[in-house]
Amino acid sequence: MDTGYVPFDTPNSSPPSKEDDLGFLRLIRSRRVGPATFHRLVAEHGSAAAALEALPGIAAEAGVTDYETCPEAVAAAELEAGLKLGARLIRCDSPLYPPTLRDIDGAPPVLWVRGDPAWLAHNPVAVIGARNSSSLGLRMARGMAAGLGEAGCSVVAGLARGVDTAAHNAALPTGTVAVLAGGVDVIYPAENAVLAAQIAEQGALVSEQPPGTEPAARHFPTRNRIISGLSRAVVVIEAAHRSGTLITAKSALDQGREVMAVPGHPMDARAAGCNQLIRDGALLVRSSCDVIEALARHGAALPAPRAGTISPTHVQASPPPAPRLRDEGGPVQLETRILSRLTPSPTEENDLIRDLGVPAASASAAILSLELQGRLTRLAGGRLALS
Repeated sequence: MDTGYVPFDTPNSSPPSKEDDLGFLRLIRSRRVGPATFHRLVAEHGSAAAALEALPGIAAEAGVTDYETCPEAVAAAELEAGLKLGARLIRCDSPLYPPTLRDIDGAPPVLWVRGDPAWLAHNPVAVIGARNSSSLGLRMARGMAAGLGEAGCSVVAGLARGVDTAAHNAALPTGTVAVLAGGVDVIYPAENAVLAAQIAEQGALVSEQPPGTEPAARHFPTRNRIISGLSRAVVVIEAAHRSGTLITAKSALDQGREVMAVPGHPMDARAAGCNQLIRDGALLVRSSCDVIEALARHGAALPAPRAGTISPTHVQASPPPAPRLRDEGGPVQLETRILSRLTPSPTEENDLIRDLGVPAASASAAILSLELQGRLTRLAGGRLALS
């Protein structure tokens, strides 16, 4: 498969020659070869083929006996698996490889993409946050993503529950990129399988892992560096003091990206990470307009909005309804879910019920029970808050 070639700068070396995908895959899939080692070997030896040839000798000098590079059959099987999926292999020497990602330390030598790779370079902005997000957080994520899409940005996130899912859904009409921890055919969480299929049609699914790879804990930090590396800016909406979201924010700072955060109530643990980022210098943002203004100040020319896109104001007021779910676990679990969606800041009751995705009668009964227990407070105007 021909992915094209564009020279990329490596210190003290001539640009690598165009090589077949098999050689690239064999080198990066060889034992003890990660992205940083891959680029160092190519820089030292001039090509992936030359690096492959030299690798056993280098391993022997390091005291590693009987070292073998990735067999050609294994790399060929990965290529075949990708072709069957309709995915596309994009190497770091391809003009299709996103330029923002190519510039980071340890850039992925190869990416598997399902969908249109053009979205990876369409003024990408990451919108990320808590998995156990509140109703206010989900509403902010939807409005933020829709507004950015309206302004001509592709919204990048990690397909996780909560903020990521809300952002992807809101940005579907304008284009969104989901970076996966496993293979581009392994959707996690499984409940986002339909959303992932829609993203593949209207955006792009991206992974540096071989097709069929199940996501493991070690894959998520490396996935996060791709989310930030692809993006011109990273917007954080709800993040606990110690969370994967903050790992992505740290990667963004290390990569020289602009980090922006939505402030939250000091008593809400889900706001602790955002408030800390702002305290430490992240830009406080309240809407997509703040993000767009900041990008403009930093010289990022935004493309014209696409025809037929939706209004961010409309999305904030009337986001798409959530699917109706069964009340598995009974009233106690429903009460737990309600409390997890509330913060000390007021939340519209109708928004909460919509986000829960359960019948209004069930939600209202659980809300009344929690009110009688003194665990939530009903405020004027149909709003709720944690007591």
